[in-house]
Amino acid sequence: MKELFLSSSKEMKNLKCITLLSMLGAVSIILGYLTFMPSQSIKVTFNFLPNEFVYYLFGPVTGAFFGAAMDILTYILRPTGPFFFGFTISAILNGLLYGILLYKRPVSLKRILIANLVQMLTINLLLNTYWLSILYGNAFMVLLPARAIKAAIMLPIESAMLYTLIRAVESSGVLTIFQLKDRVHSK
Repeated sequence: MKELFLSSSKEMKNLKCITLLSMLGAVSIILGYLTFMPSQSIKVTFNFLPNEFVYYLFGPVTGAFFGAAMDILTYILRPTGPFFFGFTISAILNGLLYGILLYKRPVSLKRILIANLVQMLTINLLLNTYWLSILYGNAFMVLLPARAIKAAIMLPIESAMLYTLIRAVESSGVLTIFQLKDRVHSK
């Protein structure tokens, strides 16, 4: 585990890594504009794709920094409510979690589904629902059912989309441009 964190922290010293992080950050911000919010407590967006791809490529340390930076930058460019540092903590934890579960590991639909399930249960449903209850003054148990239904619907969709993205990028050979050929670990 220590080697995983060390390797991930070294990624940020690579200019090609920083370049790719910047490009994927821009894509994340653009996809963030495609947000659907049926209520204050439910938000559907597709900017998870470039974010989770970064976590997969660069690991937990780089992922944590990227998650925090994207949360703050997205808020500055397009706020969808008041700023709350709890969501920045959640973004950091997302980077750590996905980085630990996906970085330099064989990628399979099952592994991605497990990573998404752990993230949705711990960070999305528990932590983010708690942040929303603090932010808007709603009871945790009032917010949880609708958020749980959304998570159950989105889990297979998000998992399939991330798996498809990783497989498509790996098979395209684009990663060789950034000298990330060793990241191809799909089964």
